[in-house]
Amino acid sequence: MSQPAIPTALRRSDLASDPVDQFRRWFLQAEAAQPDLPEAMTLATADAGGRPSARMVLLKGFDERGFVFYTNRTSRKGRELSQNPGAALLFWWPALERQVRIEGRVGWVSEEESESYFQTRPRGSQLSAWASEQSSVVNDDALPARLRALEQEYLDKDVIRPPQWGGFRVVPEYFEFWQGKPNRLHDRFRYRRHQKGWIIERLAP
Repeated sequence: MSQPAIPTALRRSDLASDPVDQFRRWFLQAEAAQPDLPEAMTLATADAGGRPSARMVLLKGFDERGFVFYTNRTSRKGRELSQNPGAALLFWWPALERQVRIEGRVGWVSEEESESYFQTRPRGSQLSAWASEQSSVVNDDALPARLRALEQEYLDKDVIRPPQWGGFRVVPEYFEFWQGKPNRLHDRFRYRRHQKGWIIERLAP
């Protein structure tokens, strides 16, 4: 399969005035260029003392309200977001030599949205949301045993959503779109909020 053509230059005139629209353009191109998990993103959080941590999660939806992912809210990332409700996201699409950075405030999605998404998950994933006390210390046999017990408990029933499981939404205040170019003269454009709109600026690579 031939590699997608990489733009020779990214100009301000190429960019949408709204960064969510610009992200949508690039995300659709990433889906076509590298269909294996283009929605994978690094999520960086920090605790109340400012100590950072990062991990990979999956983007489950985005619109003008923000960028959504789901998790156990008592996990390390969930606890950190409760203490310090700010986060950074990073998407890296090597097939296109592109990355997108997003920073913003974080809040919970509605219980209705969490419930609706939970019902779309495979049954095994629904059961694992009950079986795992995410980020807690466990012994080797605890999770398989817990999962077997849950399979019996829900043998003939729909799996209900655990109360601690749900979605977070990153409400963006900052975007950076990065396009790789030869000789490390990469194109970088940032969007930052200003009153009710966005200011677009080129950054040195």
